[in-house]
Amino acid sequence: MTHGYTTGTGPEPAGAPYGTSFGTPYAADPNAAGTPYAVPQQRTTEPPAGPAAGAAPAPARKPGRDRYLDLLRSIALVRVVVYHLFGWAWLTVLFPSMGVMFALAGSLMARSLKRPALSVIRGRVRRLLPPMWAFAVVVLAMMFANGWNPTEDPDHGDTWGLIGLFNYLVPIGAPPYPWHVGSQSGLLEDTWAVQAAGPLWYLRAYLWFVIASPLLLWLFRKVPWPTLLAPLGLTAIVGTGLVKIPGETGNAVTDFAVYGGCWVLGFAHHEGLLKQIPRYVSVSCAALVMAFGLWWASNHLGPDGWDLNDIPLAQATWSFGFVVILLQYSPSWQELPGRLARWDKLVTLSNNRAVTIYLWHNLLIMATVPIIDLAYKLPFMQSERAVGALDGAYTIWMFALVWPLIGLMVLAVGWVEDLAAKRRPRLWPNGTKRPAGGRPGARAAHRG
Repeated sequence: MTHGYTTGTGPEPAGAPYGTSFGTPYAADPNAAGTPYAVPQQRTTEPPAGPAAGAAPAPARKPGRDRYLDLLRSIALVRVVVYHLFGWAWLTVLFPSMGVMFALAGSLMARSLKRPALSVIRGRVRRLLPPMWAFAVVVLAMMFANGWNPTEDPDHGDTWGLIGLFNYLVPIGAPPYPWHVGSQSGLLEDTWAVQAAGPLWYLRAYLWFVIASPLLLWLFRKVPWPTLLAPLGLTAIVGTGLVKIPGETGNAVTDFAVYGGCWVLGFAHHEGLLKQIPRYVSVSCAALVMAFGLWWASNHLGPDGWDLNDIPLAQATWSFGFVVILLQYSPSWQELPGRLARWDKLVTLSNNRAVTIYLWHNLLIMATVPIIDLAYKLPFMQSERAVGALDGAYTIWMFALVWPLIGLMVLAVGWVEDLAAKRRPRLWPNGTKRPAGGRPGARAAHRG
């Protein structure tokens, strides 16, 4: 959905160390402890024969991160950066990042709720807020430095403008920001605040889901199918104009409905419901739901054409079916296989710094513009041919430059995610292990 700003995907706060998420390790088979439901069981092969009498039992495999889920999260992050940079509407159809991310978060939330609900919610909120505060400090400082006064803003003015600033501390609603701030001739275009604050809507939706999860999971275990399908029905009511809820409250309710089905699909993944359905049944039904989503989108195209963010019911149904297929085929890797292994460190890094990447990427995309504009002042760029060549490749240069800027931001503020998770800060947590022997001083003490 778009609420007057660019939307995309947001990560689940990956505040846990490599090998865990939110302090909760992935199981080698996240569906192994599923709750039985009245659905046909998938056919499985006979288990291999046990060890011969007297043979030592094979050592148990330690639980670790599900690298398939980590890979999906990394793809979602890359997709949203590309989408916000190039604006290609078809990317929302090719890979519905938002639905995928909410499903992954829902699965992990269901696993964590084996512990007391209040402690789980408190832990999730603790990991979410400090990275947001670091971002809010910088963005608010830039807004105030450019002359924004929330009490005089025509969209938020008076006391409500000050009250709304609380959403930069706890994202229970929409934070205020100016639609135009600064000068059009400044380093950043005067709509930069809209783009910078755009990702914050995801944090609001995520927080709502976290708070609602104990009740949602209880309902899912009592009546799984109505709970799973209810968000699609709610989207058909509030996301199509049948019932209109004005303002940001309406936007929040619509977001909750659109992605609620994917969140509950995460429950179904963890509880084992999806694995109990024959694959041909679940994939066939998912394809029908996705086909309906495309049909609905074709008859309700928004200003950006096939951008599903502008078509709530199409987004909900397409994402729902897409996620069903991804989770039904989930291979539950403990290591990335084959050629994917070469991306292991980047996948690890992006998962450990998912919140940082998501929060800052829009602002960093805009920061590439004044940097690239410096190239026009170079001596060899004074010809029309050189200027035309740079103009034609401008977005490509933005794409090339934004990744180093994201890397610098990971180094600059990414460690806040570690502090939020109550662990030792790390500058570049890509899974590289320290060499045996510890610190240089400790090694020197054993020389000679």
